[in-house]
Amino acid sequence: MTSGPATDPVAPEIGTRTLVFALVREDGTVDAGELYAVAEALGMTDQQVRLCLKRLVAEGRFVQEGRGRKARLRVTADPTGAVAPDVEYVRHAYRQDRGLAPWDGAWHLFAFAIPETARQARDTLRDALLHLGAAPLQGGLYVSANAIGEIVEAHARHLGVLGSLTRLTSRDLRLGEEEDATRLAARLWPLQRVAARYEELAALASDRLARLSAPRPPTGTERLTYAIELAAAFTAAMEPDPLLPPELLPQPWPGSRARALAAQCWGALAVGDDEDPGRLRLFRLYDDVVAAPATAPATSPAPPPKPAGS
Repeated sequence: MTSGPATDPVAPEIGTRTLVFALVREDGTVDAGELYAVAEALGMTDQQVRLCLKRLVAEGRFVQEGRGRKARLRVTADPTGAVAPDVEYVRHAYRQDRGLAPWDGAWHLFAFAIPETARQARDTLRDALLHLGAAPLQGGLYVSANAIGEIVEAHARHLGVLGSLTRLTSRDLRLGEEEDATRLAARLWPLQRVAARYEELAALASDRLARLSAPRPPTGTERLTYAIELAAAFTAAMEPDPLLPPELLPQPWPGSRARALAAQCWGALAVGDDEDPGRLRLFRLYDDVVAAPATAPATSPAPPPKPAGS
C-alpha cells in the first residue's frame, strides 16, 4: 500500500483556508463532508477545519447551510485564485516550453533615484520590479530579459514617481568582464533555487501519475487530495520563476519537464463532464492553463504580470 499524501515527503504544505477555496465547485458550493475527508488526508484536524470555516463565514466569504459534515458552504465571491496561479502568466510559460516565445536578445534596464521622503513609493516600485522577474544590478538599477517596460511605467505613474524612472534597452550587457548571456542569467537570478522547486513539482506529479494508474484506483477523496497538492506545488514552483527565455536557461531545464508532467497529471485528474456543477472550479482553471496556444509570435512578448501574492 502506498503512503498517504499527508506523510509523502514531496507533498507541499497546504493551509486550511487554501483547501476550502480549492474545493469550491462550479455551482459555487463546498461540500463539508468532502472538505473534512480531504483535510484528514492532508493531516488536518476537524478542529482546524471548524475554526477556519467559522472565520470564513464571519468574514462574509461563505454562507453556511447546515452543520458539521452534512453542511454546505456557498461562496459569496470567487476565491479560486488563492490556490492557483495567474492563467495568462502560466500560459506564457507553456508557450516558452513549446518554443513559441523566442528571445529577441534585448535586455531591459530600469533605474530610479527616489528620495527618502518618498520611501514607500520607492520600496513599492522595487518590489514591483522584483515581482515581475527583474534582477538587481546595483543600487536602483534593475534588469529584465522580458519586455516589462510598460508594466513598470504604469506602476511608477500610479505611485507618482514616473519622473524618477529611467528605461533603456540594450543588447550589450556586461558584469565586470562577463558578457555571455547564459552565464549572466545564472549570476543574476537564483536559478538553482527555482530549479529545486520544479524538481519537487516533477517528483510529486510523477508520484501521483503512478498512483492514478495503479491497479487499485484512487478513491474520490484521494483524487481530490492529489488535485489540491498538485495545484499548490505548481503555484509554489511558479512563484520564484522570472520566466527567463529558454535561450538563457541551462538545458535541459527542469521547469519544462515539471510543467509537462503537471499538465499530464492534471489531464488524468480532470475527468468528467465539463458542465457538471459538482466539478471543481480549479479543474476548469487548469484546463485553461494547459491549453496549447494556436500561433507563435515573431518575438517573445512580455509575460503578463503575476498578481500580487501569487
